[in-house]
Amino acid sequence: MTSPWQPRRDGPPGSAQPDEWGGPADAAQSEPVQGHTGAPFSVVITRPAGQSDTLASQLAARGLKPLDFPLIAIAPVRDDAPLREALGALDRYALVVFVSPNAVDRAFDCYREISSIWPHALPVAVVGPASVAALARQGVAAPDHRVISPAGSADEEPARFDSESLYAALEKTLGENAFAGKRVLIVRGDGGREWLADRLREAGAEVEAVAAYRRIVPEPPIGAWAAVHALLEGAPHAWLVTSSEGVRNLDELAREHLTAGEIVELRHAHLVAPHPRIAETARSLGFDRITVSGAGDERIVDTLLGLASSQSAQSTSAASSVSPEGSSAAQFAAQPVQNTPASPPAQSRMTDQNDSSHVPHSGATPASASAITPGAAAASSASSSTARPASSSSSYASAPPPSSSARRSGAGSAILWLVVVLVAAGAGAGGYALNRKLERMDAALVQRQQSADQQTAALRARADQAVTSAQQIDKQMAQLEGKIADAQTSQQALAQQYADLAKNRDDWTLAEVGQMLSSASEQLQLTGNTQLALFALQSADTRLAASDSPQALAVRKAIAADTDKLKAAPSTDLAGMAIKLDTALAAIDKLPLAGEALVAHTRPEAATPADVTKTAAATGEPRWKAWLDTFVNGIGQQIASLVQVRRIDNADAMLASPDQGYFVRENVKLRLLSARLSLLSRNEPTLKSDLAAADAALAHYFDSASKETQNVRDLLKQVDAGSAAVALPTLDESLKAVQQYKSRG
Repeated sequence: MTSPWQPRRDGPPGSAQPDEWGGPADAAQSEPVQGHTGAPFSVVITRPAGQSDTLASQLAARGLKPLDFPLIAIAPVRDDAPLREALGALDRYALVVFVSPNAVDRAFDCYREISSIWPHALPVAVVGPASVAALARQGVAAPDHRVISPAGSADEEPARFDSESLYAALEKTLGENAFAGKRVLIVRGDGGREWLADRLREAGAEVEAVAAYRRIVPEPPIGAWAAVHALLEGAPHAWLVTSSEGVRNLDELAREHLTAGEIVELRHAHLVAPHPRIAETARSLGFDRITVSGAGDERIVDTLLGLASSQSAQSTSAASSVSPEGSSAAQFAAQPVQNTPASPPAQSRMTDQNDSSHVPHSGATPASASAITPGAAAASSASSSTARPASSSSSYASAPPPSSSARRSGAGSAILWLVVVLVAAGAGAGGYALNRKLERMDAALVQRQQSADQQTAALRARADQAVTSAQQIDKQMAQLEGKIADAQTSQQALAQQYADLAKNRDDWTLAEVGQMLSSASEQLQLTGNTQLALFALQSADTRLAASDSPQALAVRKAIAADTDKLKAAPSTDLAGMAIKLDTALAAIDKLPLAGEALVAHTRPEAATPADVTKTAAATGEPRWKAWLDTFVNGIGQQIASLVQVRRIDNADAMLASPDQGYFVRENVKLRLLSARLSLLSRNEPTLKSDLAAADAALAHYFDSASKETQNVRDLLKQVDAGSAAVALPTLDESLKAVQQYKSRG
């Protein structure tokens, strides 16, 4: 019987020749391919939803039943700003790589909002023919555009459609050193392999990868799971897995939705993968029947047709094949043996051919006789003994009697049973011997295992002892290192003591002078006490006067210079200036703003009217006119007492609300507090800056005609005038001379 996996060329002339999978080539294209159960061969397509319509149509046209069962869902990225930014600046890149058809479609959906024409001079690289077709749907195809992809054709499959083959195609098309210093854009999904990006970076390119979509695990509907359950019960089918991530999702979903038995059936189901890497992933997850078809729908369809035809051929051959024993017995049972004078009984011919070789026969050859089984021979012997006519014994005197044939038949049966018994006894003895040998081997293996365990335990004990010894050695080393550190510290202390004892009297005197000058310098900077600094300088000069060393003379000169500077420095009454600032701070809240000067309660006032008669006599005017003038002047004085006119030069001061006035006063007080801190720290530039800012705020926002405002401004001017004496001289020259003396020593 010909294997269904081998090509067969044994049909009659003019019949349809089977294809390379062992099934009729014409039947695979015209009639539905059925499995051993009579159901059509199903193909579970795991591509994302909406991307398997063309393939499903091709499979249905070839007689296969497609089942859409997506294992990956394509979703938009959460943030497409990097993709839009990259597509909006394509002139920066020397090459754009799309890793999949989904990347092409998603990227061009975003690019349509930017432009409708892809740059003709910008090369585009894709991995496989599906991406080339996706680019063509977007209007990017040769010869108008430069599209680079791994070489291949429909008749001859390339080595692989992956990142490695794409990089080889890029080097072949653009050159090996074409990426140095160039920028390359890779449009892909979230995640994925980094091999191509790393290889381009190694070649000197500046790679920028952006995500155009993201992959998520879908949840197939209940109807799809029902179809999968039906297929796993024994229906002929195959799974088409087009990505490693889809295989992992299938394994994850199967653990959640399938029983243990269905998972086992799924592991043994046929898987068709277009790439060896997908097959390796499936094999690592436990799938054991995987076929690599190659990229492209045509190769996938041909591979699935081959699987379907092979299963159909296997079921047909299994149905038509019967065991050789049964067929031979039926054949001989249907053809009764006729004993003629020239043809002895069949049983005698089979069991004792040496005795019957001298008898001429024409009905059967020795080959045909030897093909009869013992059961068939016994049946034919019995039939011949009963069907032979009674006259045959008288017609042929040389033929053996019936009793002799029966004895021969009994002897043959006894010999056959003896052979069967001997074979059974030999098989039993062999099995017993083999069992004993296996037991001895098991015992030897157990002994070897025990010996190995003992050796392992001994090695572990030695290793533990070695670790313990190493730990003890480490502890001892740590103790030794601590003792060495203590010894080094003691040695340094002794060396320092020896150096201190080796110093002469001048060194001690200079060290004391240096400490005295350092304390005086710190006190001078902190408190401004020039008298204390002068006292320290005079004390240091007195101590150095007893030394005749040239270095001591240099230090005395520096001390004399610092003494002269301190005596020439003006005295500063820091406490008095601080009191003035405190007084100004306390008066800020009471100062009137320019827009809200305090106005007393107004009432109409006028001078006491003069005597009209005296006025008329003095002026020589009529009395009525003198009275009228007096009346008009009184009314004018009363009206003038109700109205006040003031001049404000700053409009924003007039518009300040009461709340804003509160913040104005607080800002002025903060300025005065900062000026007080600068005064105490003798920071003359900051002090002058704060005083100027506070005075400007008083002049801008407060009533300049108010006596209180003028008093506060006078206080600030007094503090500003005395700030010139805030900066005090330092003792840097004396300290520098002492340091130089120490460095020389």
